[in-house]
Amino acid sequence: MTQSIALVDDDRNILTSVSIALEAEGYEVRTYIDGDEALREIGRNPPNLAVLDIKMPRMDGMELLGELKKRSDMPVIFLTSKDDEVDEAMGLRLGADDYIKKPFSQRLLIERIRAVLRRSEPASDIATDVIQRGDLLMDTDRHLCTWKEKPINLTVTEFLLLKALASNPGHVKSRDQLIDAAYGENIYVDDRTIDSHIKRLRRKFREQAPDFDAIETLYGVGYRYQVD
Repeated sequence: MTQSIALVDDDRNILTSVSIALEAEGYEVRTYIDGDEALREIGRNPPNLAVLDIKMPRMDGMELLGELKKRSDMPVIFLTSKDDEVDEAMGLRLGADDYIKKPFSQRLLIERIRAVLRRSEPASDIATDVIQRGDLLMDTDRHLCTWKEKPINLTVTEFLLLKALASNPGHVKSRDQLIDAAYGENIYVDDRTIDSHIKRLRRKFREQAPDFDAIETLYGVGYRYQVD
């Protein structure tokens, strides 16, 4: 089945060139010139993934990202200005699965889209892949995560990072290892991206359990999952 991509940017040149490149790769592409239009149409007909520009008039990409994440777990990649760390950190805090800095190569964007869509696909194995670590339960086949039986809404990337940590409790995972677990070996991601995802993971769990401290930081080394 053809996978659909929503592309939201106020630059018509980007909409045209990127949509042509994505359609050549077999994707169905829906383009939107502003966030208001995108929010209405995506709500009516959700795509498999959305690519959002941050700097747009009327409703900017940050506001659109926040509204989309209230409604679904649809994977999102956002486009940010070069060297704008505030945009990157804010987008990841709001739940984006990945980001790309402008100007970007179309090939890089396509590879990132493929990676995020691949990670969001349900497991094909018949056996259910379930991890139980104390109060934590993760069901990979259903993309389900609970803490003390309360659901925790995670993005695809957050789920994969937590799974990598919880699969080996007590063992330290370096940032490079976590990048490989969540993004794959052929995708370059800055260390800051992993740190931002971990911060968001902790915040989501602490909304349910203020004393949550199972994800431990080892400064200069990485992270590990601790079970009491």
